[in-house]
Amino acid sequence: MSEPSYFAHQSAYIDQPCTIGAGTRIWHFCHIMAQAEIGERCVLGQNVMVAGGVRIGSNCKIQNNVSLYTGVELEDDVFCGPSCVFTNVINPRSQIVRQSQYQPTRIRRGATIGANATIVCGATIGRYAFIGAGAVIRGDVPDYALMLGVPAAQKGWMSRHGHRLTRSEQGGMLICPESGWRYREVEPGRLCCLDWPEREPLPPTGVSQ
Repeated sequence: MSEPSYFAHQSAYIDQPCTIGAGTRIWHFCHIMAQAEIGERCVLGQNVMVAGGVRIGSNCKIQNNVSLYTGVELEDDVFCGPSCVFTNVINPRSQIVRQSQYQPTRIRRGATIGANATIVCGATIGRYAFIGAGAVIRGDVPDYALMLGVPAAQKGWMSRHGHRLTRSEQGGMLICPESGWRYREVEPGRLCCLDWPEREPLPPTGVSQ
C-alpha cells in the first residue's frame, strides 16, 4: 500500500472507508469515523471526533476537544475554537432514538467559531461570520456578522481578515484596518465586500494586493 498523503499521529483512530485530503494533519487521540470527508491542508487538534457523514472542506482548523456530529458541514477555511460544541438533534432524550431527525448544520467559508461556543443544530453560519467565545447560536447568522452573548445577538460586522469593522467617512463604508478593503451594507442585515469577489477565498498572501 502507498503511503497516505496526510499525516495522522499514531494515537489517532481512522476508520475506513473515509476521505482525507493531501496535507491534512490529524493529531493525538482523534477519531475519524467511516464515511467522513476531510479536505486538503486541514489541521485537527487533539481529541477531535469526526462522525460518519460529516463533510469538512479544505484548509479548516479544528482545535482541541471538538466533536463534529453527523449533519455538520464545514466549508473551506473554517476555524473551530477549542471545545466548541455542535449538536444534531434539537430535543434529545436518552430513551428515544432520533437518528432519523438529525438536523443539518452548515458553517460557510471562512467563518470562525470561538472557544466553548455552542451551535444549535439546524443553523447556517454565513461566510466570514465570527462567533465569539462562549456564545450560543440558535439560528442562522448573516455573512460577516459578529455574534456575542447567550443567546447570541449581532454586535457588529467583521472583515474577512478577522477585524471588527468601523464606519469611515467615505460614504458610510466600513474599512478593514489590516487590508484596507471596503465593505458596505447593501441592504439591512446584508454586508458585501467591495474589493474582492464574494465567493473567492483570500489571495494567497492573505492581504490586499
